[in-house]
Amino acid sequence: MDNNNKTLFQQVVLLGFQLPRFKIPFFILVLILYSVALSSNVTIVGLVSSSPSLHHPMFFFLSHLSLSDIILTIDIVPMMLHGICNGGITIPMFACITQFQFFAIALTSECLLLAVMSYDRYLAICSPFHYITIMGTKLQYQLVISCWLLSFTISFVTVLFISKLEFCGSNIINHFFCDFVPLLRLSCSDTSIVEIENLALATPTTLFPVLFITATYICIFVTIFRIPSITGRQKAFSTCSSHLSVVGIFFGTLVTLYVVPSNGHSLSANKVLSLLYTLVTPLFNPLIYCLRNQEIRAAFQRYWQLKCLNKFIGKL
Repeated sequence: MDNNNKTLFQQVVLLGFQLPRFKIPFFILVLILYSVALSSNVTIVGLVSSSPSLHHPMFFFLSHLSLSDIILTIDIVPMMLHGICNGGITIPMFACITQFQFFAIALTSECLLLAVMSYDRYLAICSPFHYITIMGTKLQYQLVISCWLLSFTISFVTVLFISKLEFCGSNIINHFFCDFVPLLRLSCSDTSIVEIENLALATPTTLFPVLFITATYICIFVTIFRIPSITGRQKAFSTCSSHLSVVGIFFGTLVTLYVVPSNGHSLSANKVLSLLYTLVTPLFNPLIYCLRNQEIRAAFQRYWQLKCLNKFIGKL
C-alpha cells in the first residue's frame, strides 16, 4: 500500500463486552470482584510489610505477587468498567500501547515470581537445614529485582517495536483491553519482525518458568513421599499446596488462551478467558493463601483487633 493512500489513526475503539440486557448486573459483578481483588492484594502487601511475623521469604515473594496483581487489575479493569457502561470506549493510541506495556509487565513478573516461589518451596522442603542460610535477605531482593527488571525490559522492547508500526484502516478492537495480537491486527505495516521478537522473548519467559516449576515440584514430591510419617507428609504438602493451586489456575488459563489454536474458541470465549487471568486470578491468589495459611489469618486478626482498639480508644 502506498504511503499516500494510508489513513493513519490516533485513537482506538475497545468494544469490550456488548451486553445491553445485562449491562448493569455485569457491571456490578465486575465492580465487586475488582474491589475484593484490589483490597485483598493491597491488604496482603500491607500485612507483609508491617507484620514482623510475616517477614519470611515466602510472604515476601507473595507480597510482590500481589503487587503484580494490583498492577494488572488497575491497568485493565477501570477502563473495562467504563466500556461496560458506555458500550465501548475510545482511547488514544499511545494509551492503548501503554496499557499493553503495564499488562505485559504484570503478566511477565507473575510468571517469574511464581517460578521464584517454587524455588523457595523447593529449598524449604528439600533442603530445610540450609534454607535460612541460602534464602537470605540479599538473595530475596536479588530474585525480586531480577523479576521486575526482566519484566520491564521485555515489555519495553516489545512496545518499542510496536510503536514503530503504522496503524491504519479499522481502529476497532473487539476486546476489553489492548492485547498483543489485537494491536498487531490494527497495523498496516509488516508485523513479522514484531512477531519474531515477541516469540523470541515471550516464549522462553513463559516456557522456562513452567519447566522450572515442574522440575522443582518433581523434586518436592519425591522428597515428600520419602517422609515416613503421614503427618509429616501432610505438613510438607500443605506448605506448597497454595502455591501449586495458584500456578495451576494462572498457567492453565494462559495455556488455554495463548497455546490452544485460536480457531478452537470464539472471540467471546477469548474475552472470558482473558477475564479469568485479569480479574479472577488476582482475586483467587490472596484468597487461596489467606484461607490456607494460618500465619496470614493470624496477622490479619491482630491487625483488625488493633484497628478496632485504636478506634475505641479514639472515642474515649
